[in-house]
Amino acid sequence: MIFRRIAFFIAALCGLAMTQLPEFVQQYQQRLGGAIDELAAVVARFDSDSAQHGMTQAAGIDRLHENSDKFVRERGDEIQDDIVRLANLRDAQAAFKNEGALQQIVTFATHYDQRIARGAYNDFAPAVPTSPEALALGLFGFVFAGGVVHLTGHQVRRRRRVPAGTTA
Repeated sequence: MIFRRIAFFIAALCGLAMTQLPEFVQQYQQRLGGAIDELAAVVARFDSDSAQHGMTQAAGIDRLHENSDKFVRERGDEIQDDIVRLANLRDAQAAFKNEGALQQIVTFATHYDQRIARGAYNDFAPAVPTSPEALALGLFGFVFAGGVVHLTGHQVRRRRRVPAGTTA
């Protein structure tokens, strides 16, 4: 009897947690847009500075890398990383377009950016699930966790019933 209550509690907790996933992905997407805007501004300033000195973006980065000052070389590495990250974030944003909430969860998993996810998690505010997707995920979480707990408990109960030295 107590095992069924524990199983129900774990299943309900997992179901509730799963309902929050669409809201978290939405907040992640908002941060994604902000990160793209900020990185685009940084890259645009670098491109503008390079153009003022008659260089392309690649030539500007090469110039930074060739400098004898370690600080300047590291700045070249940083701007190069910013350019690559901006491209990756834009790809992620494009992947989120025109997708339903469930497909967006898959996109989140495949285009995950740790810095954005950490920021979204730190500021995450749970929401009352009202979308059909959130409710479906909650039901899935409930059934899945309940099934896992039930199967685990079944194995434990089965082992208790089998006397030592016999096979089941």
